[in-house]
Amino acid sequence: MERGSLHSPAALTGMPRWVQEMLIHGGLLGDDQSESSILNYIQEWPEVLSWIILSLAVFSFQKTKSAKLPLIFRSWWIFNFLQSATIVVFDLRSILMAHEDIRFQEWIDLFMLVVCTYLFAISAKGKTGITFTDSSITEPLLGPSVGEQAEVKRPCPYGRANILELVTFSWMNPVFAIGYKKPLEKSDVPDVDGKDSAEFLSDSFKKIIDEVERGHGLSTSSIYRTIFLFVKRKAMINAGFAVLSASASYVGPSMINDLVKFLGGERQYGLKRGYILAVTLLSAKVVETIARSQWFFGAQQLGMRLRAALISHIYQKGLRLSCSSRQKHTSGEIINYMSVDIQRITDALWYTNYIWMLPIQLSLAVYILHQSLGIGAWAGLAVTLAIMACNIPLTRKQKRLQAKIMVAKDNRMKATTEVLRNMKTLKLQAWDMNYLQKLEALRGEEYNWLWRSVRLSALTTFIFWGSPAFISSITFGSCILMGIPLTAGTVLSALATFRMLQDSIFTLPDLLSVFAQGKVSADRVAKYLEEEELKYDAVIEVPRNETDYDVEIDHGIFSWELETASPTLTDVELKAKRGMKVAICGMVGSGKSSLLSCILGEMPKLDGTVRVSGRKAYVPQTAWILSGNIRENILFGNPYDKEKYENVIQACALTKDLELLANGDLTEIGERGINMSGGQKQRIQIARSVYEDADIYLFDDPFSAVDAHTGSQLFKDCVMGILKDKTVLFVTHQVEFLPAADLVLVMQDGKIVQKGKFDELLKENIGFEAIVGAHSQALESVINAEGSSRIPPATEKSAGSEDELNTENETDDQLQGITKQESAHDVAQDISEKGRLTQEEERETGGVGKKVYWAYLRAVHGGALVPVIIAAQSFFQIFQVASNYWMTCASPPTSATTPMVGLDLLFSVYIALAMGSALCVLARSLLMSLIGLLTSEKFFKNMLHCILRAPMSFFDSTPTGRILSRASNDQSVLDLVIANRLGWCVFSVIQVLGTIGVMSQVAWPVFAIFIPVTVVYFLCQRYYIPTARELARLSQIQRAPILHHFAKSLAGASSIRAYGQKDRFRKANLGLADNHSRPWFHNFSSMEWLSFRLNMLSNFVFAFSLTLLVSLPEGFINPSIAGLAVTYALNLNSQLASIIWNICNTENKMISVERIMQYSRIPSEAPLIVDHYRPPNSWPEVGTINIRSLEVRYAEHLPSVLRNISCTIPGRKKVGIVGRTGSGKSTFIQALFRIVEPREGTIEIDNVDICKIGLHDLRGRLSIIPQDPTMFEGTVRGNLDPLNEYPDHRIWEILDKCQLGDIVRQSPKKLDSTVVENGENWSVGQRQLFCFGRVLLKRSNVLVLDEATASVDSSTDAIIQETIREEFGNCTVLTVAHRIHTVIDSDLILVFSEGRIIEYDTPSKLLENENSEFSRLIKEYSRRSHGFRGTANN
Repeated sequence: MERGSLHSPAALTGMPRWVQEMLIHGGLLGDDQSESSILNYIQEWPEVLSWIILSLAVFSFQKTKSAKLPLIFRSWWIFNFLQSATIVVFDLRSILMAHEDIRFQEWIDLFMLVVCTYLFAISAKGKTGITFTDSSITEPLLGPSVGEQAEVKRPCPYGRANILELVTFSWMNPVFAIGYKKPLEKSDVPDVDGKDSAEFLSDSFKKIIDEVERGHGLSTSSIYRTIFLFVKRKAMINAGFAVLSASASYVGPSMINDLVKFLGGERQYGLKRGYILAVTLLSAKVVETIARSQWFFGAQQLGMRLRAALISHIYQKGLRLSCSSRQKHTSGEIINYMSVDIQRITDALWYTNYIWMLPIQLSLAVYILHQSLGIGAWAGLAVTLAIMACNIPLTRKQKRLQAKIMVAKDNRMKATTEVLRNMKTLKLQAWDMNYLQKLEALRGEEYNWLWRSVRLSALTTFIFWGSPAFISSITFGSCILMGIPLTAGTVLSALATFRMLQDSIFTLPDLLSVFAQGKVSADRVAKYLEEEELKYDAVIEVPRNETDYDVEIDHGIFSWELETASPTLTDVELKAKRGMKVAICGMVGSGKSSLLSCILGEMPKLDGTVRVSGRKAYVPQTAWILSGNIRENILFGNPYDKEKYENVIQACALTKDLELLANGDLTEIGERGINMSGGQKQRIQIARSVYEDADIYLFDDPFSAVDAHTGSQLFKDCVMGILKDKTVLFVTHQVEFLPAADLVLVMQDGKIVQKGKFDELLKENIGFEAIVGAHSQALESVINAEGSSRIPPATEKSAGSEDELNTENETDDQLQGITKQESAHDVAQDISEKGRLTQEEERETGGVGKKVYWAYLRAVHGGALVPVIIAAQSFFQIFQVASNYWMTCASPPTSATTPMVGLDLLFSVYIALAMGSALCVLARSLLMSLIGLLTSEKFFKNMLHCILRAPMSFFDSTPTGRILSRASNDQSVLDLVIANRLGWCVFSVIQVLGTIGVMSQVAWPVFAIFIPVTVVYFLCQRYYIPTARELARLSQIQRAPILHHFAKSLAGASSIRAYGQKDRFRKANLGLADNHSRPWFHNFSSMEWLSFRLNMLSNFVFAFSLTLLVSLPEGFINPSIAGLAVTYALNLNSQLASIIWNICNTENKMISVERIMQYSRIPSEAPLIVDHYRPPNSWPEVGTINIRSLEVRYAEHLPSVLRNISCTIPGRKKVGIVGRTGSGKSTFIQALFRIVEPREGTIEIDNVDICKIGLHDLRGRLSIIPQDPTMFEGTVRGNLDPLNEYPDHRIWEILDKCQLGDIVRQSPKKLDSTVVENGENWSVGQRQLFCFGRVLLKRSNVLVLDEATASVDSSTDAIIQETIREEFGNCTVLTVAHRIHTVIDSDLILVFSEGRIIEYDTPSKLLENENSEFSRLIKEYSRRSHGFRGTANN
């Protein structure tokens, strides 16, 4: 491959050739001595032999099927490349110094450099080109969703690209070809390469972190070590390109002096020397272009890899966090780690190459300055270092500010997440505007820290934009003082160097600022990854064949808080044999749910042992439903077995519900399961657990959310039917289910106080009697009602009741058939799309509209300050060009020429111009920072107001992740990025205009080439932008599903762990990360595709200009001005590329503005207050509700939920609202509060049409305890009285009335007792009691109870009912209930069925009619409890 006489790569004996070259040119070795034939002979033979061996080894790759290059080959070729590059540099230098022609040997050297560069590229890639198909990587991560076709495999062009395509980014051409013809869709974007896939990266990161943890433990430093080891190899390759790019960029300034001398008349060696200079300068620019594009691409790719790995690990950590760790990090905070912090860490990674580039750039700059200015260069270096040192305290302050900003952002995101999750409660209670003010206050705190940060950034910008002028002033001043002659050539060489150094100095504040942000973010992520995880040894898994017991707990002591004197559960002894049915009952807060948690291993174990044998299935008390269709929720990752599936549907009483839905079990469930009733959600959960076919079932009171009929059917067909051979532990407040249990556990104050069969416990007559007694009284009231209405008791009719109920069910089926036809007709237009509640995220197509830019620019003071900023930058450019002109023209062309002006005047004018430019920068940077932040704040407030004033239908159909993505990531872009990006678009245009102005002074024919090149530039841009814009939009849209899936997974982490589904959810997260990486990777690749082409075009213009200058006759132009033109032309390619890059990048970033504007124009719900139609202060006084022809539907394309409802509810009466699950009861309540606006008809309360008054006037005057109990993070007092309207003694009074006084008194903080996110440190029953406390405080004349006591035991329920009778005796009370005894003493009963009122009368009248729906419900309830009554009487 190489001639030994010319090239000796690393001779085994003798002196290497490149060392000889250096010694020859250094004058230390004679030429005859170096070329001695003996030495040549000694050198050549080992080299020839080594190359033969190397060639044979390369050919053997195919036989050995080696996919990777051995390290020795790669080292060899890298060394060869460095040697060849060194030889070529010395060859060119000797030709220029000796003024010789290029000889044959030098041509061979150049050719060898090309070959060695190719080998160097292969070495860097590290692959032989031999590939194998690896099924584990090529097969899709996730199987296709139910009802969807598997996505077509999209081959990755990057993975198959050859070396030329990798250098020129031509592998992107197919993507551009599609994107130019039509807007890119998700399916048009190719996959990422196997090594960039989230699964590969996640596994690699895990291996490294496991090794580090074994060697060093898990700490912040070990997380940093892991990140370093993960990025090391790719970062070193990037560093090589970065250093090469930096080195090549300094070739130009080092040769400016030679060029000025040539143009000034030193042409004794003819034009050839000029052309060699031109070729050298051009070659350096080409090398710089290639190296820079590869460095930028590699750095972005590395950032993408680290982001995918960190997203995966943050997600997996979220599924493993212990309860105490989970309470330290709210969902909002963890989502911030994933969206904002990871972005900042990858930004910091991008900047790391500047760490080693800065010293290289400084060293080269000092070398060139020393060549031109002698010891004056050291003055320049001292000033440069002093300015850099100035930045250290500024950076420290910036780091502190960044930490404060992130804390403030966390607090805001935490509150935003909570508000979005509980939006329905806020609207029902008319608290939405108060929480809006809370969010604005939190944003205000964040804004204050942001304002301090951007002011500091403005100061650093001023220092560093002004620094080149300042450095040059000090350097030239030092030269004048030291008597060093300043010629045009030396001044231009120095100025060119200062301009190159300016990049380094500009980069330093960004570098330090990004590092400050990255350090804060990395510390936060590291701290999170260090958090304590669930102890997997808390539960011992016992093989099925080794024990007859499925659950055993011996001497168990458990506590949610590890350091506590009073554990949550003590002295737990439990043995559940295979197939046993264990019922767990007790008062609210007695530890029932905690007992299930300790079996699941969710609760920290302080002492004892827990043994579990078999797979577990868990149904939590609060339904956890995933976005997707019903079937996907039930299958939960298991394969679809039609027969088994239909059996499960039937056992879980879902058959009729699915028949009523137009799409059946393929109906999509909306955000938070909005289009499903509470009972339906619970039954879907139960169906999921039954389909799992586990061994042990843990049910946390799922029956409380369903009506009596459905509850008994579920218990009979599911618990005692399909699960008859399984072990089932169920928490319940329904005493009627207890007789069927093999073992009943009675809990009190965290202890199992009684256990045994139901009959045995009754005989013991200790604490169990309280629970049973309360239920007996409730049952007695039902029996009395039955008796008084002359209906024969259920016992007497038991023989005929089954047949009668079957006949009634047939009638039901006929009715439902009719309903199904109607609803099917309603959505027949497009079942697949219109039946969906959650639509695909809105995505603009085409260019980011001028309206978006215009809206942004005019947001503050109508855009009046924008021209001032442009003027300030223009004057800065004018002053800069003028100062350079002055120094060049006023300095003599050579040291022999007499200066035109005195040194004092020369220096004074230069200083004045430099100061003028610095002041312009200060004005511009301060105004930019101020306007950027004010604009961001205005957009934020518009979006926040729009979101909080949006109707509930918006939140029902919009995944929370979409809103959070805009509030966190897009808002961060507006806060800190957009203003600078837009500014740079204008500033780079002004810079280029300045450069062209200077060039046109000497090389006006450049315009002849510049105009067509500019046209090509903009054609490239127009070809590029449609693809890049859609890729940017797709990557923004693909970010939200990651956050949404994460939020959902965190909410259901205990279920995911219980079902052993962590791996499936991890893979889903990896799939979503890949979906985001695909458009992101191709987006930054497209930028480099464009950047490479534009830089090459700029190099073409530069080559033309140089050739023109060299070819002009001597004396035709002023050499000083020509030199200045070349000095500016050196930066032309980066400036022109900067314009296009900034325009394109700004357009990509403006998508964030566009997305925020989308959510700033959401249609608002009705006005909060209508001034000309306000109800009297005493309204509603009587509480008479008159409803006429009411019709309600959730969305225009969905069928009506309530149909033609008409009735009058008399004032100050108690009205019970009953009906089967999903009959429209809760929708009726929502219509009353105008959460859903009536489509037709009217509702009047005390003759006031509620649709005409303001929403706050309506909702603020009514009280409600909603179906899903809600608590907010904060304190007990803040949860009861968020508006701070009542004194403490009143709040204590209310706490006592709702059975919470004693619990709160036990806490040392009393009313300031902590409530964590979502109230998770209080049981569901206690949360419902807090909601009850709120309505007691409010004391409205109309009270609505929507399944208000579903999660409390019978005795607590009885106390609540008694309190309601006392406190709301003269009020209108509407009670939606599944427990018949809570409505049996109502004045009137309203019976709903399939969205219609089918019965409305007094309970006694309805019970007189044996065929009434209410009679059927009563019979069902009393029949279900009959077995218990018989036992109780015995």
